[in-house]
Amino acid sequence: MKSEFSAQNLKTRRIHRAVEVSAQLFLRDGIEAVKMTDIADESGIGVATLYRYFGTKTGIAIAAMTHLWEELKRMFSGVFDSDVFKSQPGIKQVGDLMRMFIVLYEAHPAFMRLLGEFDLLLMSEDVPKELLKEYERSVIDFYPIFESAYLAGLADGTVREIEQFKMFYLSTAHSLMELSKKLIQGELLPSDDFSVASMELETVINTAVYYLKKE
Repeated sequence: MKSEFSAQNLKTRRIHRAVEVSAQLFLRDGIEAVKMTDIADESGIGVATLYRYFGTKTGIAIAAMTHLWEELKRMFSGVFDSDVFKSQPGIKQVGDLMRMFIVLYEAHPAFMRLLGEFDLLLMSEDVPKELLKEYERSVIDFYPIFESAYLAGLADGTVREIEQFKMFYLSTAHSLMELSKKLIQGELLPSDDFSVASMELETVINTAVYYLKKE
């Protein structure tokens, strides 16, 4: 039996500590503004050790974002598996699932802002896809729940059958995610008015629900 103070366990704890600290610093200040020395000072782990564990700042950013997605998963865990949710008509289930993006926008703006910065980092650094496998697994995949809601709607007659439901899901999810990130970034042009940002998201959701609803 391994001691909780074994070298491997201590290393694991230090890595977890570094990831938690970097995640909080990134949420507060953004990835670009945070230096490896900031993470080292806050976590009590030497800079050289951080580079040994994660390779680069991008490496620790990937680990931090993976951690944050896992935290969100835990927050949503069980919500859409409840009897209350599943007892609703299929079209109502689909609409409620889409409104999850409004929850993310309103309750977790720092995360949505960070997600936009992280996406730009991955593109600018041209990060190899093989380094993002664990991160991809951590991202909340709502498609199985959406599909179940859609099938429930077909069964109860509240949604119409469409040929490529997964394409419908991806188009809607990507649109809501990118709109959320744009709204979080703030007004840029003189004509921008994000004072009713949640209503913009609601409009996209209502349009998608109307398209899916069986008359």
